[in-house]
Amino acid sequence: MNKEFDVIALGELLIDFTENGVSGQGNPIFEANPGGAPCNVLAMLNKLGKKTSFLGVVGKDQFGTSLRNTLNELGIDTGHLYEDQEVHTTLAFVHTFEDGDRDFAFYRNPGADMMLSQEQVDPAYISSAKAFHYGTLSMTHEGVRKATYKAIDLAKEAGLLISFDPNLRPPLWSSMEEAKSQIAYGLSKCDLLKISEEELEFMTGTSDVKEGAHQLLGQYPNIKLMNVTMGKEGSIAFHEGKEVFQAPFIQENTIETTGAGDTFGACALNYVLEHGITGLTEENLSEMLRFANGASSLITTKKGALRVMPEKEEVEAFLASRK
Repeated sequence: MNKEFDVIALGELLIDFTENGVSGQGNPIFEANPGGAPCNVLAMLNKLGKKTSFLGVVGKDQFGTSLRNTLNELGIDTGHLYEDQEVHTTLAFVHTFEDGDRDFAFYRNPGADMMLSQEQVDPAYISSAKAFHYGTLSMTHEGVRKATYKAIDLAKEAGLLISFDPNLRPPLWSSMEEAKSQIAYGLSKCDLLKISEEELEFMTGTSDVKEGAHQLLGQYPNIKLMNVTMGKEGSIAFHEGKEVFQAPFIQENTIETTGAGDTFGACALNYVLEHGITGLTEENLSEMLRFANGASSLITTKKGALRVMPEKEEVEAFLASRK
């Protein structure tokens, strides 16, 4: 069956205000970067030649207009990007530390991304894709959670590949128990999982990555491929009893880590779209991780993520230079 889209992603589209120097008066200057994990994933998939579409809500304000224009520029379909008349576009202020890691302050009480309703999730639209991708920012509040659950159910019924990245942001949850139960729901539905070592420890209570991964795979046999990202320590793929580790590419030029995990997740999803999610060999997994590590290493040398995803050729040239 001919599908209109390779991937539909549901979730938050927002403005990431990132620090960008100091004004003449000594005040911090912030740059309004388009962001939101699900759209970062789509932006990278587009660079890899995939057709993508985004399902979500922005405010009817200058930021909402700017975000829609950005997606259109990048070639991400906005036919299901809705506008809320009352609630403003969600904003996040990102504070970057010396080592490039960061802290978030969200203006989202409520924010437009939380306003997606079940009625806005169209079954025909969902079934027009090969894969469906989601995170947990669309599970923090009841209305948008119902919309997310409906989309996941429709995607499963239509036989789509289901891709999940928990993308845990503690400030957005009423309690960590609630976060844990929603991540567990996400885990119970996906075929492909991208999870960070911190999220893995949060869900399993162990800091031993392999032990944690096996615990989750035992609990959620639906997960066909699990990729654990470990930042400066590289990444590991778990698939059909195989474990493949791939060393990271450390950058001298890293300025911030925004979007690195999304870039990684997009590359892994792209690989699965091209090679399938069953019967992958150790060579396959190694090739997938190497490309994903390379691309996510490159994104740390740029500010923001959505607009500055690396080209496929750029990643390949980078990998060739690191043989």
